[in-house]
Amino acid sequence: ILKLQFLYLIGTQSTITMVATWTQMKKAGAKTPAKTSGCVRGLAKGHQVTKLERPIRTNQRQALAKKKLAAVKEVVLETAGFTPYEKRCVELLKVQREKRCLRFAKRRLGTFLRGKKKREIMGNIMRKQAAQAAKKQQK
Repeated sequence: ILKLQFLYLIGTQSTITMVATWTQMKKAGAKTPAKTSGCVRGLAKGHQVTKLERPIRTNQRQALAKKKLAAVKEVVLETAGFTPYEKRCVELLKVQREKRCLRFAKRRLGTFLRGKKKREIMGNIMRKQAAQAAKKQQK
């Protein structure tokens, strides 16, 4: 008997995608896992347990977007401007050096995901500024 852990194939009309977690499977339309029978062997083997409802963790609750915090960050950005490393990120993005910008942001912020997020934020800000400049030229 082959053991497959957390990897299931979900076939749609024309494509087959590999999914790694149950949450992704549910989004893709898969059924929940079969109930266990309590037996040691068989298709529905495994110890029967009741799943506990977990409370929302503090870091997940605090990660939600907040209107007041967004307004404060916008005012600070308008008054103080970018930090020196953010200015360098903008310059790197202007000359189409996305990968270099990511590496630079990663070194300054500590983790790869924080660097990716900062690069995306700086790119969005640049696009907004470009759109505002284009509007001014049309008027």
